[in-house]
Amino acid sequence: MGRILVVEDNKALQEAIVEVLEGERHHVQTAASVEEAIAQVEYNTPELVLTDLRLPGRSGLDLLRDLKGRDPFMEVVVLTAYGSVETAVEAMQAGAFDFLTKPIRMDHLAAKVAQVLQVRADRSALLKERERRRYLEREVGESFNEGQIIGRSHLMQQVYATIEKVAQSNSSVLITGDSGTGKELVARAIHMRGPRRDGPFIRVHCAALAEGVLESELFGHERGAFTGAVRQRRGRFELADGGALFLDEIADLSPVIQVKLLRVLQEREFERVGGEETMRVNTRVLAATNRDLDAEVKNGRFREDLFYRLYVIPIHLPTLRERADDIPLLAEHFLAKLCAEMQREPVTLSKEAFSVLAHYGWPGNVRELENALERAIVLCEGGCVHESDLAFLRTRPSSGIPLPAGLPALNEALGIFERGLIERAMERAGGVKTEAARLLGIKASSLYYKLEKYGLL
Repeated sequence: MGRILVVEDNKALQEAIVEVLEGERHHVQTAASVEEAIAQVEYNTPELVLTDLRLPGRSGLDLLRDLKGRDPFMEVVVLTAYGSVETAVEAMQAGAFDFLTKPIRMDHLAAKVAQVLQVRADRSALLKERERRRYLEREVGESFNEGQIIGRSHLMQQVYATIEKVAQSNSSVLITGDSGTGKELVARAIHMRGPRRDGPFIRVHCAALAEGVLESELFGHERGAFTGAVRQRRGRFELADGGALFLDEIADLSPVIQVKLLRVLQEREFERVGGEETMRVNTRVLAATNRDLDAEVKNGRFREDLFYRLYVIPIHLPTLRERADDIPLLAEHFLAKLCAEMQREPVTLSKEAFSVLAHYGWPGNVRELENALERAIVLCEGGCVHESDLAFLRTRPSSGIPLPAGLPALNEALGIFERGLIERAMERAGGVKTEAARLLGIKASSLYYKLEKYGLL
């Protein structure tokens, strides 16, 4: 079934063509002139245009050129009177798919329409696969530790056992835990151990995109859906068809996006932004958040029905403080990885450096540990990280806010207080500025200004 526009000023022939095409279960629109046809295209883009070359006013050849200028992939079949082969050839050179001569045999017309729509469908599938490959190539170019999760502690053993159990299902999974605990690694591990492992793993950071941009990222958009939409674009749900879609920071979804996501989870269908065609997908949704979604539901910021759709299988990740036994193993792993990335000789940790790592609070969790070790490798001399190379960890406040000595001016005291709050928020957020801004209850733009003001960038 396809969307077809028939442009024919002969009313009897127009009705005959419509009857045949609707009998083939196509959705058919009609126009009797170039102006009417363009108005129809503006309202609802067809997949195929059947147009007579001889029309009142501007010709079908003018329409063909106009349509190809708007969308090079729009298919056009021209109808021409017998003996006008030269004009038909000119139409083919202008981009027409094919031409049919009058009087038209309706069985030939139906066959030609089926052929065009099949070619279009095959091309669409090829473009979709190319777009998916380009996305995956970008993903492969980034470092994700190859989906490997490090840790032997009792709490991590429980996480591993849950991953193995849920991997074989297609149910939605909600992964919770503080920033920097490795929620995306768990999502990838679930995907790679399941029956969809050969399908794509597509990720979206929900907090990093504005509502309008996020809607287009998730569901795609049609050409002309908004200013700048110069071509049709497939969303992440389509790219993840047959695989998994990882939605990070799910608690930051707006109410509008929450409604649309709920429908996809329930019905497995949606429409692109600005489109009317209903798209169906077979995508497993893996979601993550560092917030208490149950509390978000009670406060009216998150839909209860969406919460239960996502909370089919919950997995909670412990903080690094809760699994301190894993710190030596993680440190060795990151040292080897970072040295390889920096193309330098292997670096070890002194006994005193290990003690510093073991006793630090790690508000930024595993991500902060990796960042700290990268800094230590740069600072250290020789092939060993010493306690002095980790001195920056001791100077960072782990609890409380330092108070100024004496009685400074009020503005100075407030500045010290504000800087301390910002530093604590950045630590708790693992360096993620959007999350730190949320913890502080301010806009991200305000946080950037204050970070620059206090020299914290």
